[in-house]
Amino acid sequence: MMQLYYLPGACSLADHIALEWTGAPYAAVAMTPRALRAPEYLALNPGANVPLLRDGDLLLTENVAVLHYLAECFPEAGLLGDTPRARAETMRWLAFMNSDVHGAFKSVFALKALDEGDPHAALRISPAQRQVRACLERLDRQLAGRDWLTGTRSIADPYLFVMFRWAVGADVGLDGLRNLTAFARRMYLDRGVRAALFTEEGLAL
Repeated sequence: MMQLYYLPGACSLADHIALEWTGAPYAAVAMTPRALRAPEYLALNPGANVPLLRDGDLLLTENVAVLHYLAECFPEAGLLGDTPRARAETMRWLAFMNSDVHGAFKSVFALKALDEGDPHAALRISPAQRQVRACLERLDRQLAGRDWLTGTRSIADPYLFVMFRWAVGADVGLDGLRNLTAFARRMYLDRGVRAALFTEEGLAL
């Protein structure tokens, strides 16, 4: 049985949702910031981060790799795409979120951590928030007329859901992003999403 090591609030939620969508049995292992630095975990993942997917003797890290692996292991779930073009589209948007969007959030979170209690913090955080907002606007345009980011449900959608939740937590304005907001509402109603959130955060099913 696969094991997913996760940290509540982290991008590993995307992998947790993808596992729920596959319908395969798995075990979810909750981590804390302290547990990530424990020698036992560092022996499995020297990066001291999540996600970590354990499948037999395979110890797989990095969100894009884990999501892609899950989609390949469970093709019946249809989470990668059924044509070369569909698979390329899935990987394109997954890569965009992993590099551009996730990277932009790192700046926001770093500034918030450094500038806590600083009355001038907002002046430094705003440019980073605007960068995130620009990425979200592009994703909102992509969602126009679509229920899912690539038109059909894929491993890109849980990652986008994480980015939406981060935007809410980081006070990135979502005004006018109607497609993205509607997407998030649909995700919150999804059974697999709710199951993952219940495990990680105790949110009611």
